[in-house]
Amino acid sequence: MPRKTFDKAFKLSAVKLILEEEQPVKMVSSTLEIHPNSLYQWIQEYEKYGESAFPGHGSALRHAQFETKKLEKEHKLLQEELALLKKFQVFLKPNRK
Repeated sequence: MPRKTFDKAFKLSAVKLILEEEQPVKMVSSTLEIHPNSLYQWIQEYEKYGESAFPGHGSALRHAQFETKKLEKEHKLLQEELALLKKFQVFLKPNRK
């Protein structure tokens, strides 16, 4: 039997039933037909990462690492562009004597 997968919206609504509406985990797990341990894991991830706890495929930590790498690449590219613009700035200034 294939493993069940749940989207971000489903996980958030299940967690919010427990945390905001204060419904017991046991009741939510039986209603949604999910193992209670899955709900406890989702709650831990939500408390640790907030709304970005369920990025899709992979864990929230891997998603955060991916975002960090992406931002580092973008930062490096912007630094290179800035250095290039500074070099060309010399040619754009009128000669002052």
